[in-house]
Order: sequence, then structure tokens, then C-alpha cells
Amino acid sequence: MLLHLISSGISKLNITEQKKEEIPMRRKDREITDKKRIEEFIAKEQIMRIAFYDDGEIYIVPLNYGYLMDEQYTFYFHGAKAGRKYELAKSRPNVGFEIDGNYSLLEGDVACEFSATFQSVVGTGKFSLVEDNEEKIIGLNTIMKQTTSKAEWHYSDEMLEAVAIFRLDVDKLSCKAK
Repeated sequence: MLLHLISSGISKLNITEQKKEEIPMRRKDREITDKKRIEEFIAKEQIMRIAFYDDGEIYIVPLNYGYLMDEQYTFYFHGAKAGRKYELAKSRPNVGFEIDGNYSLLEGDVACEFSATFQSVVGTGKFSLVEDNEEKIIGLNTIMKQTTSKAEWHYSDEMLEAVAIFRLDVDKLSCKAK
């Protein structure tokens, strides 16, 4: 098709301007749209999975997180200043993410009657490195608050220099529960 467009006199095709059509959630009865319920779920969980597209492969990494919520969610993560995640944060900012929890098995008498209750948040966003020390402290404090419930911590300059802080700015987010 691209060859046809070029031969038809269209010399440039800007793929970045094409928007993927939004696919609605199939089970609307399980969709959670209440912002308070979504934030309560995010606030109590500990692990988010980030999915990077890495030259034909999908790379998924589980991470502890912290977050801020204004108009949209901003998530923070920490890690080493080396490795695949670090390199992808610099070169492949578009990611998918997932948080799940509230899992409980619903037993049945036969295999196909088994089910489960759960809740999940999935979405997409932009993943980047944080370079500014003030924002690094904000990011680390959100992570520590998520983990320990204590919001204020002290970090030496050596600590801030040694750690990579990552930021995820959410573009889209949906929540589902059964």
C-alpha cells in the first residue's frame, strides 16, 4: 500500500500522526471508571509490569512503584544505571503497563466451572529517565511511601548519583474487576 501511495504522487507518509482506533472493553460490566476506586487499588498494590518493544521482541519487567496523581498518573521507579531496562528507557519511550491484584480463586465441581476474582489496571505511556535531583527525590519518596507509608526520606548526593530514577507519564489507563 505504501508503494501505491508513493507512486500516486504522495511522497511523504507521517505514520506518527495516525491514531490507532480505540477498542472498547468487551465486558463493560467489569469496567471500573470510578477514579477513587482506581486510585485505591493502585495505592495498595506494590508491583507494576512495564512492557517495552525492543526491536521485534517484547521485554516485560516487574517493578516496585510510587505515583502522583494530578490530571493523569505519573509513576516512578528506581533501578541501576545499566542494563536492558536502562537502555530501553533512553531509546524506546513508548511502553505498556499492568498492575493486578485482589486475586481469589472461585472453585467449581468441574474444571470449566473454576474462575477467579481479580482487579487490574492496564495502560500505555511514556517512560523516561529522571535527571533532575529534586525530581529524583520526589520519585524516591513516592516509591518509599508506596512501600512503607512514610512519605519523607533523606537521600545523600551519593545515593542520588548512584541510582537511576524512571518516570512513566500515563497516556491511557483502564481498570477492570471481576
